[in-house]
Amino acid sequence: MQASRTITRRSASNLALAFCLLPKTTRDDMAVLYAFCRQVDDVADETALPVAERRAQLAAWRQDLHRACAGGTPQMPVNRELQPVIAWYQLPFDLFNELLLGVEMDLDHSRYENWEALDLYCYRVASVVGLLSIEIFGYSNRRCRNYAIALGRALQLTNILRDVATDAARGRIYLPAVELRETGVTEQEILRGDFTPRYTELAARVARRARRYYRLAARALPPEDRRSMIAAELMGAVYWRLLDRLERRRFNVFTGHPVRLPAWQKAWLVARTWWRVASGQQTANYGQP
Repeated sequence: MQASRTITRRSASNLALAFCLLPKTTRDDMAVLYAFCRQVDDVADETALPVAERRAQLAAWRQDLHRACAGGTPQMPVNRELQPVIAWYQLPFDLFNELLLGVEMDLDHSRYENWEALDLYCYRVASVVGLLSIEIFGYSNRRCRNYAIALGRALQLTNILRDVATDAARGRIYLPAVELRETGVTEQEILRGDFTPRYTELAARVARRARRYYRLAARALPPEDRRSMIAAELMGAVYWRLLDRLERRRFNVFTGHPVRLPAWQKAWLVARTWWRVASGQQTANYGQP
């Protein structure tokens, strides 16, 4: 577990934060899954390397992971740590392959024409992580799969709005081109970091779609599985409030400090999420009007 713990400890991500609400065994298993996700994502984001080299590295990850899923001997340290988790929870290679296909989309696509294309990307890089995670969390009602898919898309759209400037610096624009045209925003404006009322309207459209997915997730979570999904519920609460902060700034991520939640608010959300689940409250900490 050493490689996975080191990767998770170095990360300040909200996903790693959510692990604090999990039992130790589940927390350790999620740390291994997170480490795998982090490493393959880092491969795609290493823009100093040629695309062909990054593609070859991801192909090596896929081959090594297939060995792990098939009961062979994986070569990569994280995959060796992931193998018993795969076996215990019977995590299917097909889901890992979908995740890798999503990561590879960043090698082939720097623009998304419409919502259908972006939804596929969000499903692969975020909803699939949710589908793997709920197997580790444990659930009794298969509606949890719908919950994971909707919440994953909501979280990823929130990430996209937060990271527009960072992604633009890499030459990527995830906001759908059809929405750019309808609001009159040009790619050059986003790449230059121009903050305009037209950009605010563009981002607001994406935020409205994200909020619909949050509400879908809140409705889809079966009451009997709310306790086991506590870490995912914390993620929903944190990112819902991150979306609120973006909205209050009129989605301006081009100037000023990066948009993030302060440590005190995250701690409050941890306590509030734990209390709501422990006390049997059935309403989510997000997705409300």
